[in-house]
Amino acid sequence: MIRPPLDRSHFTTLGDVVYLNQASLGLIGQPAVDAMIRFLEDVGRHGNTQMSDQEEAAFLEDLRHRAAQLLHADADQIAVLSSASELLGQMPLILDLGEGAKVIAVSSDFPAVTRPWLRLAETGGCTVEFVDDSPDSDLTTDLIDRIDGDTAAVAVASVQYATGTAVDIPRLRAATTDTGARLVVDATQEVGTRETPMGSWGADVTVTSGYKWLGGHGGVAIGVIGQRLLGETPALPGWMSAPDPFDFDSTSLPLAEGARRYTQSTISYVSVAGLTAAIDQLIDASLGAIRGHAEEMARSLIDQLQPHGWLPLRPLDDPSAAAHIVSLGRQDTDITQVLGRLRSDGIVAGGRGGRLRVSIAPYNDEDDITSLVGSLNQI
Repeated sequence: MIRPPLDRSHFTTLGDVVYLNQASLGLIGQPAVDAMIRFLEDVGRHGNTQMSDQEEAAFLEDLRHRAAQLLHADADQIAVLSSASELLGQMPLILDLGEGAKVIAVSSDFPAVTRPWLRLAETGGCTVEFVDDSPDSDLTTDLIDRIDGDTAAVAVASVQYATGTAVDIPRLRAATTDTGARLVVDATQEVGTRETPMGSWGADVTVTSGYKWLGGHGGVAIGVIGQRLLGETPALPGWMSAPDPFDFDSTSLPLAEGARRYTQSTISYVSVAGLTAAIDQLIDASLGAIRGHAEEMARSLIDQLQPHGWLPLRPLDDPSAAAHIVSLGRQDTDITQVLGRLRSDGIVAGGRGGRLRVSIAPYNDEDDITSLVGSLNQI
């Protein structure tokens, strides 16, 4: 029996359905839910009677230090944000690549990664050159092969949301460093599934949403700011970007030291409380154990489905295959109908790019795989 690293009893939804869709709206464990309820009951509903200005200014520090531990980064590099898109959307302004710069991206990447650059391209500020995520080649190699002396930046997700294809970020960073290109990484579909030492990646910016694999709720995200940008002025500084946010001087632009200057404003404090508890849960469970569990579960799933014509986009022995997102396809199969049948059987999975996307979370167990295989084999 394959045992999950996280206690299934912490996820009440699992009593009603088989949930294999953490890559979308992920389930939230009871420790995070309890932390959010406590914040609402003890602080949120009571306003400044329970939280002074000084306490509010310091409220993000616990999350900052937990994130630094999880991501093997310095706390001064950690920016707490309202969303990953908040920082990704500023990158064309922050990096200021110069007119006509070439930016390399993946054609099937998450739109939050590519659209800020496409908007810049509309004004003539850059050109965007796309690389396809092909199962017949290594995506990291394909990205590196497109980098040349005209390349000003590469913007990419470290694990592709639709296919589970993983990009070797340290290898990609070495290639961009050789040419002087900047590197922007969205690690939302990776952080929380395995060790992700973002602090050593050397990217200009790496960002992750606080929900999905991190186990929090929407309204909070984490950024790791590279050394070159720690002393820069953010493109869109806010009132919380100051050393003392409650020193309301509207006539100057004071900036906090390090990544704190990239926090713009009041965010969802209830989500901050939940994410802090969720990260504690991941640290206690061990990311190594979480990765090993996903690999064992994915292998069992693929071994059982291949005889019935369901094939993964990439075999698990492919170094660029991330086991926690398994993209499955079968010839002449309508994935929309498949998802409807699974729903009727009490199984929630995802459909992306015309394929069945199975998210393997640290709360899933072998019975979940057995249920999915049984339902698919009836189709």
